[in-house]
Amino acid sequence: MRLLFLAVLRPHTGNAVTARRVRDHLEAAGHVCLLKDAFDFDGPSEIAALIQAEAVEAALALHLYRGGRLLRGHGIPFGIIFGGTDLNEDVNQGEKNQVMGKVLEEARFAVAFTESMKEMARLQWPHAKAKIYVQSQGIATAPNTAFNWDAFLQRADIQQSTDNLHVFLLICGLRQVKDPLYLVDAFAEWHLEEPNVYMVIVGPEVDPVFTREVKAKVKRATGVRLIPEMPQDDLHALVKKCFALVNSSVSEGMSAAILEAMDLEVPVLARNIPGNAAVVTHEVTGLLFSDPQEFVQLAKRLVSDPALEKELVANGRQYVRMYHSWRVERDTYQHLVRTLEGSPED
Repeated sequence: MRLLFLAVLRPHTGNAVTARRVRDHLEAAGHVCLLKDAFDFDGPSEIAALIQAEAVEAALALHLYRGGRLLRGHGIPFGIIFGGTDLNEDVNQGEKNQVMGKVLEEARFAVAFTESMKEMARLQWPHAKAKIYVQSQGIATAPNTAFNWDAFLQRADIQQSTDNLHVFLLICGLRQVKDPLYLVDAFAEWHLEEPNVYMVIVGPEVDPVFTREVKAKVKRATGVRLIPEMPQDDLHALVKKCFALVNSSVSEGMSAAILEAMDLEVPVLARNIPGNAAVVTHEVTGLLFSDPQEFVQLAKRLVSDPALEKELVANGRQYVRMYHSWRVERDTYQHLVRTLEGSPED
């Protein structure tokens, strides 16, 4: 089939990585998959023209509102993948909620990353419950073997002997929902006590106004560094070199960065929100914190307890291998897309 796949494709963001991975799954099954950025289209009329020009037979959208609303009313079958902000934020806005309900009425299937996301969707739109499937994100990491850690530290202005250095890495697009400033004050205080601990924030400048705020705050904070977005293979290599991966988001669908860190055998400290708690079991596969002070307490504990670090890493890696198989994800999407062939009754 010739498939149109709409997603938000800001470079080096979780949605973009997920979309490209799903596209690879579909192309491996022999489909032609046109991956397009939903933000490049002003409305359904532009999508209609694309469908006609490219002889599109079916479609898929990642994000129920941003992508899904553009697929309504074209007479081609389509499926939906929930993103995260659609269920955590857009759902609270009346007009968007109504639009998303209408999208689900037309969709042949919808994919949620977690059982809790499925439950949230089912409560909002009971009519769609029979078409919602759960498929966790499949994880595959490929660190750049040529990555130069010393050069990175120099670029980040971290002048420390690497023997006793502890770098905590926060990967996120600079926007408010990711809350990159949540831990900055507490971390800066800790750095004054222990100058060998650093927090590095890496990610694209998504929200220009908020980015200015982040830059100004980080500039004044000791022990905290801000680094521009990086290619995926360099990012994976960086994760592997860091002491721990941090997530401080206000809301998450399913954080690929957390799962990738587990796959790369790096411990995870994550803010205790539903999306993170769905993949991180406290003191088993990672550590969950509820405020900046608790983050520092847990981070200090992790630094001083190598046995705990070893246990979290082993459990995290086993969890990813068991529940986030790239192969199982491929099989699921290839099966679901087959339901877009022919009429709904087939």
